[in-house]
Amino acid sequence: MSADEGTTPSPLKPARPSMTAAMRSSSFLNDHQQYRPPSKPDNHYGIDTVVEDLQASSINSPKQISPFNGIPSPENPPTIVESGLSHEYTHPNCTQPPGLTTDRLIATLFYKSTSPRVSNAVGPSSSPPHTASSPVRASSPTGADAEIPSNLAPSSSFDTFPLEPPTNDTEPLDHIYGSYVSPMCITSFLHLMSTFPLPRGSTNLTSAHRCLKLDAASDHHPQVVELTLAPAPSQDYLSLADLRKHELIYRFEREWNIDVVLRSDTLWRRHPRLVVFDMDSTLITQEVIDLLAATIKDPPDLAARVADITHRAMSGELEFDGAFRARVKLLTGLSADIFNQLRPVLDVTNGVRPLLRALKKLGVKTAVLSGGFLPLTSWLAGELGIDYAHANEVVIDEATGRLTGEVKGRIVGKERKQELLLEIAQKEGIDLEQVVAVGDGANDLLMMESAGLGVAWNAKPMVQMEASARLNGESLLDLLYLFGFTDEEVAILSKET
Repeated sequence: MSADEGTTPSPLKPARPSMTAAMRSSSFLNDHQQYRPPSKPDNHYGIDTVVEDLQASSINSPKQISPFNGIPSPENPPTIVESGLSHEYTHPNCTQPPGLTTDRLIATLFYKSTSPRVSNAVGPSSSPPHTASSPVRASSPTGADAEIPSNLAPSSSFDTFPLEPPTNDTEPLDHIYGSYVSPMCITSFLHLMSTFPLPRGSTNLTSAHRCLKLDAASDHHPQVVELTLAPAPSQDYLSLADLRKHELIYRFEREWNIDVVLRSDTLWRRHPRLVVFDMDSTLITQEVIDLLAATIKDPPDLAARVADITHRAMSGELEFDGAFRARVKLLTGLSADIFNQLRPVLDVTNGVRPLLRALKKLGVKTAVLSGGFLPLTSWLAGELGIDYAHANEVVIDEATGRLTGEVKGRIVGKERKQELLLEIAQKEGIDLEQVVAVGDGANDLLMMESAGLGVAWNAKPMVQMEASARLNGESLLDLLYLFGFTDEEVAILSKET
């Protein structure tokens, strides 16, 4: 047997395994990871994309920013548009372009929380309902002998009511929507103002509002709200004086238990320079002549007689000059020392002292023009820091030291008050637009008419209807809200130093 026949050839060894180019991958993790992130948008560049897929990605060039190639104009105002909102740099309540004048109306709404509305119907009627957050309304007068509120009519009983007795009022809406200046109240007022025609060429009525005073005692509800309306209703159709007396305004006030003060938005509105006050029932809560009559016990009905003449004179039923002489005549024989005795009795109206501090800090001159008596008026002016004081002088018998029942010189009635206001303004070099007059009686109407702003303070009905502004609250400090001050600013101005 040959060697070739006895030898078995060995099998070939398998080739060494190797990965071809098609089997190779750029990343082991990329092939074996269990989570694959969603494909990234072209404009998102993560680190993995940069390292692994840079060649497969297409990089978009950033958006070109157009260069500024013009100046904004009224036809093309600058505008920012973002997230569907458009922000413009112009607004109807902003300053007007050169050549145009501002025509805005300021409406200040005072909620009469301390003066609840009383039904003025004759005969028995039930009191309107009230909620826990609203003040309890006083019950209505019942019967012909019932007392009529002093600010309702120039009479004290229904027997002498000068007009046909008024009918029942509707339910006050502040009982339903809140005993404060509620959002529904503001909405109702804006709807009311939209019914008046706008000036020629105007198509839209714009408004803005801000709260000036909050009621800290009840959930910080707004008590005084200032609204800015642009443009003001057409003066060709309705003057501001007539707008203030419009029946729709009066009805709104009754429905919502609100006082509405309407003023043109002028520079002088915010910067008064002279404030003139009546004294009796304004700076103080009493009528001095009634206090004097109350000291005389014989005859026993003298005080009531004097008070009746005072009420009728303040309501405009009697001429003030003649009524004052008649009342002084009834005081014949009264000791002149009574003026000193009455000083501690005078009750200064709530808010007067902080108001006068605020006016002094603002550099505003003040005056008291009283139809009362000069000895008490001058003393009170000195106590309160009032700059000017004018009142009546009575004749005193030097031998007995008692009143003779006569008046010295001109009586400080409505004409004289107007003259004194004009004299003080001229002496101080103050424009009448920057003069404010505050009073409550018919003898204050002429001086209130001459001033830039006449304010009826808890006044008689005729005075409330004629005055350019009405305040029927508890604090005379409310006067500052008419100038646009907020509660915070009022607190700063009236703070004792």
